Amino acid sequence: MKQYKENDLPEGWTEIGLDQILQTLESGSRPKGGVREIKEGVPSIGGEHINENGGFRFEAIKFVPRNFFKQMNHGQIQTGDILIVKDGATTGKVALVREDFPYNPAVVNEHVFICRPVEGVYPPFLFHFLFSKGGQDRILENFRGSAQGGINQSFAQGTTVPLAPLPEQKRIVTKVGDLLARVNSAKERLNKVSIILKRLRQAVLSAACSGRLTADWREYNKENSAQELVPKILNLRRSFLEINRKVGLRTRYKEPIEPAYELEFETPDTWCLSTVDQLTLLVTKGSSPKWQGFEYTDGGLPFIRSQNVLWGNLDLSDVAYLPPVFNKSHKNSIIHQGDILLNLVGASVGRCTIATQAIEGANCNQAVAIIRLVPDGMLNKFLVYFLLSPYAQEHIHETKADVARANFNLDDIRPMVVPVPPLSEQQEIVRRVEAMFKVVDTVENRVEAAKVRAERLTQAILAKAFRGELVPTEAELARREGRSYESASELLARIKTARETSKKPESGQWYRANKKIH
Repeated sequence: MKQYKENDLPEGWTEIGLDQILQTLESGSRPKGGVREIKEGVPSIGGEHINENGGFRFEAIKFVPRNFFKQMNHGQIQTGDILIVKDGATTGKVALVREDFPYNPAVVNEHVFICRPVEGVYPPFLFHFLFSKGGQDRILENFRGSAQGGINQSFAQGTTVPLAPLPEQKRIVTKVGDLLARVNSAKERLNKVSIILKRLRQAVLSAACSGRLTADWREYNKENSAQELVPKILNLRRSFLEINRKVGLRTRYKEPIEPAYELEFETPDTWCLSTVDQLTLLVTKGSSPKWQGFEYTDGGLPFIRSQNVLWGNLDLSDVAYLPPVFNKSHKNSIIHQGDILLNLVGASVGRCTIATQAIEGANCNQAVAIIRLVPDGMLNKFLVYFLLSPYAQEHIHETKADVARANFNLDDIRPMVVPVPPLSEQQEIVRRVEAMFKVVDTVENRVEAAKVRAERLTQAILAKAFRGELVPTEAELARREGRSYESASELLARIKTARETSKKPESGQWYRANKKIH
């Protein structure tokens, strides 16, 4: 256990091992057959139910049978308990069971510790320290094993905590609560701004794809019409595909699918309707390299997966690579700059973006569609804006197959009906959307920076609290008022005496008679 110098602490404080100020340290257990999703029995709280803010999320609560609960002599939650995740990626995450906790009775499962402080240690004070960065660092010093390892019961011996006199503990908690309430209020307002900005993006895309965004532009450009654009695209499509037949892109020209339905919103008279099939030379997807015996490499050919395709952006921070020979047997899914990439599978269905020069010649897996437009036809940026618009997203999510993983197929993409503005109006729409999104991006960046500052402020407040800088110390107040006070060391001595003179530990206590408080 690390030792911390007494003179580094505020006057009247001391440092103590966590194990020596707990009356209970225990985790729960799992009944034979596991917990149940049906809402009967006693709720079982796991690490997934503890959020990042020291509170709880109560989605997907499972239950242990009441007869199992009656046999349990451990893991039962009480008001004032501090719950700590004991294993996995969220090891050390903490929550305080407050008076408004909605379940009584309730238990923890085998992945969560209950830490119940002794009388004389104010639970919110201890919780705030363990929640602070300093407290988290001390808990995680005891982490053992791989990424899926964790902490065992001995972590409490290896975790030291600062302790103030009891009245000072309560004053600190009150002050921290007041300050964090203001910080949390600011966070809530920032989150609302983020939601507003997201809705603004959707409103801009809706206006862009319905013609409302350029209504004033059309007043001065009435001669522009898309009536001749779609036939021109179809002629170019046939020419390109017939020429490319020689290199194996298509063996026979197939007429594209025509629009089979009207859009649910009105478009200007100068616009036309088309299908994705009519506008494209290619709609395809990649395949899994592992099915053909290929493994990812440290370099070589970029291999695009659904996590690389974001909402209008390409994220290459986690790009995989394959040997270049992979392209020889997968020529049809080689990506060209300017191609539209659309996610087909999983929670990211509908996300799309444009392939940049950075992935020219790359390939993709079966979760990503490649949409290659006819040159000199529709602008790829306009089609991306349409695919990201509420109209297209609603269509995609209504059409996808609701199987184990959501699926949007190539045969769902080709017949999609798309509004086709005149080319010059497409250019104006793209220009206006980009200008508006640039402003939204600027505000969004400022909001995100403010969120980071708010998070830092939370930790700064907690750090100041446990340096004794938020409220006057009990020692200082005692001198001002000409009275004595009980220091933290004296408090611990009193706790020690009470423990040693008690006849026996209470049921469920975590207690070692040979422990010495120092």
